Amino acid sequence: MMNERVAQDPACRDSRPLPRMLVAIASYGSSNDRHLERIINEYRSMAFAVDIVVLSNIDKRAKFGTDCIVGTPSRNPWSLPFAHKKLFAERRDQYDLFIYSEDDILVTERNISAWLEVMRVLPENEIAGFLRVEYGEDGQRNYPDVHAHFHWDAASVRRRGDYVLAHFTNEHAACFILTREQLRGALRSGRFDVAPHEGKYDLLCTAATDPYTQCGLTKFIPVSHLEEFTVHHLSNKYVGRVGAIPEEFDRQTGALLQIAEQGSRPPSLLASETKLPRGAYSKDYYEPAVPQVLERIPYAARSVLSIGCGSGSTESWLVHQGIAVTAIPLDPVICRGAAEKGVEIIEGDLRGARRRLEGRQFDCILMLKVLHLFPKPVDVLSSFGDLLAPNAPIIIQSPNMSGLPAIWRQLRNGRIEVPRTFEIANAHFSDRGNVEKWCRKAGLSSVRTVGVPHRRAAALEDIVPAIAKLALSSEMISIARREQ
Repeated sequence: MMNERVAQDPACRDSRPLPRMLVAIASYGSSNDRHLERIINEYRSMAFAVDIVVLSNIDKRAKFGTDCIVGTPSRNPWSLPFAHKKLFAERRDQYDLFIYSEDDILVTERNISAWLEVMRVLPENEIAGFLRVEYGEDGQRNYPDVHAHFHWDAASVRRRGDYVLAHFTNEHAACFILTREQLRGALRSGRFDVAPHEGKYDLLCTAATDPYTQCGLTKFIPVSHLEEFTVHHLSNKYVGRVGAIPEEFDRQTGALLQIAEQGSRPPSLLASETKLPRGAYSKDYYEPAVPQVLERIPYAARSVLSIGCGSGSTESWLVHQGIAVTAIPLDPVICRGAAEKGVEIIEGDLRGARRRLEGRQFDCILMLKVLHLFPKPVDVLSSFGDLLAPNAPIIIQSPNMSGLPAIWRQLRNGRIEVPRTFEIANAHFSDRGNVEKWCRKAGLSSVRTVGVPHRRAAALEDIVPAIAKLALSSEMISIARREQ
């Protein structure tokens, strides 16, 4: 029902008519009902005209006093969030704003007011979005959307009026807001009111991201006004497990604001996300240091070049060991932490970075899970192989796409993650044969490949024959040297 305080209290009105809002909240089962109650009370306290509809597999009308649509669009229970699409389509002419969220996302009046303000200065194809924030028991923030291969697009930074905005490649924040005009445009695209489906994300996340991934809108985060564009993920379920801590997050947003001040559009090193289902084999921007890589760096090495540096766990560890580390980062945003810890950063695209390194030599070169993402891996190996000191190795960490763990994962999930061509997948097929072939064509010799066992097979490493270890590995490490 409509917020009665708005209808009765003239003090709630200003010179502009209050927007009428339809809020759809997906709530499967009852485990989040305590969060759902808080969210409903928040909407009812707002100075807006609000109608709330709960989407659930059980009837919650009596418990919460709201409308409730019961049932899932398909037999799969994870399809429940897609029920908001038909609801919005049917009522597209009755409201000014349409809000979708999961039942543990607290969208406040401050969030909505800030969203309305920034939308006044955005063009039709741009839409302001939110990031989720969580709080640990000690009160420290966690940003769960910032993980794995998801990252800020440094080249997307732009000013719109008093705002600095940037695109974050993880569009999922478990909520979105659309105006009536935006909803109509999404419906005209023919890709909004569609059957439950998966793509870049799973069913749950796809329902909340279709406006951006399918309907022609690009989501931008107002990084200059982040407090107003973070929404509390009330379950705090990812604290200590997934996400960026405030120090790392603040470094990245600080870099974005600096880019806006400089008025530049810095290039990224490469397209780090694949086009495979769920972004399989994309570069992890936050990958930890891998012991199997560290132990293969020559003990006597005093200088190391890292191509494709992310947050810099490996590079920072090497600096702590007294080694001079130079890194070509994925982009000028993610590498801020590594730079603060003493890593020399060479920014720019691959060709420009190679020119700046002309005449230098390194005792070791690292390429950690990036070689299969370059359009021409042989050219990259050939170009940077010239920077190797005599007998110095290049250490290449790659996914083992022909290993049993990869095959089993595809069989279990029922989807193909094999890149047929680079143009289609934005990735090359990476196995021992291909990596060693790329090395030989680049003039590198003494190529040796070892497996990094999948975590579930690590206990078997000491008992399986050497010939079978690579087959049980999810990743590989290839060591090559320049031909003398």
